[in-house]
Amino acid sequence: MLSATFAVVSASSAVDKVAACGVSGQQSWLCSVTYDVTGSGRTAEIVDQFSAPLRIVLIIAIAFIVVRVSRMVIRRAVNRLSADGASDRIDTIRRRTGLAFLDTGPVPSVRRRLRAETVGAVLRSIVSVVVWATALLMVLGELGVNLAPFVAGAGILGVAIGFGSQALVRDFLSGIFMLLEDQYGVGDVIDAGEATGTVEGVSLRTTRLRDVAGTVWHIPNGEIRRVGNMSQQWARAVLDVAITPGTDVDAATEVIRRVAEAVAHDREFDRVVLEEPEIWGVEEVGPDRVLIRLVVKTKPLEQWRVARELRARIKQAFDAEGYVHPFGQQIMVLPNPPAANPDDPIPEKPIPEK
Repeated sequence: MLSATFAVVSASSAVDKVAACGVSGQQSWLCSVTYDVTGSGRTAEIVDQFSAPLRIVLIIAIAFIVVRVSRMVIRRAVNRLSADGASDRIDTIRRRTGLAFLDTGPVPSVRRRLRAETVGAVLRSIVSVVVWATALLMVLGELGVNLAPFVAGAGILGVAIGFGSQALVRDFLSGIFMLLEDQYGVGDVIDAGEATGTVEGVSLRTTRLRDVAGTVWHIPNGEIRRVGNMSQQWARAVLDVAITPGTDVDAATEVIRRVAEAVAHDREFDRVVLEEPEIWGVEEVGPDRVLIRLVVKTKPLEQWRVARELRARIKQAFDAEGYVHPFGQQIMVLPNPPAANPDDPIPEKPIPEK
């Protein structure tokens, strides 16, 4: 008798639940749970009316939390890469994983920080776009919007944009690889083919250079086929010192060596000159000059200042030794004039008319 009564009550409860929340498989989780807790079909119906807005709020809240947590994780990773000692950790990871692109050499901490911050900004933007786009699609689905036309339209639009923005995509990909490989950074002096100058700004799409004349060049990253960086790790001042063909090469070489060593040990330049100067010998022999090559290894971006100082001091030393600058000599060769006859009278100068 009790079991029959319980069966009748259960059947009645199931009917009320179906009437309030719909048939099994189509019932919302919130309506079903509310009915099971309260046993009231009316309460379950009222709560079910707010289930869609609550799910939308829940989707937005979860998306917000995911974005914030992702940004926090990326920010901490960037701070770890920017902190002191990061080079040792990166080198350890490279040795363990075999990822060769992590080996960037002795990059200064400021340079590494700029690169890490740029990559971090890119990752944060990508995470934000992906998460919020997914949340938007889920919200539209909760509102009952048919997403099939949107998906088809987005696919067609994506194909059209892909064909029309190949250069833009190439610029972005080139910018990403440029950052990962640390080809150059802000403050470097580079030869980008289109222009040569100091890097003032780097983004995923363009690189901004300022040349020696002050002109600012905006170069798309995809257009940069090769890069000559004059600022990484170390540099070299290369001077070809000219002497006249009649000058003693050994004596001139000794003068150049003495001047270069004096500059290398000068208080103003001893911190930027990394090694003792080297004279590689005679570089060129011409009809009016002989070139002696002098090289000095320096810190990055200091090679030009060291070279200017060397030129000035070598000029002073040559003047003190009495060496003649080869470009100051001019030899004029005239054809042989006809031999004069001693019996010919000496021509008189014409008297100008008054």
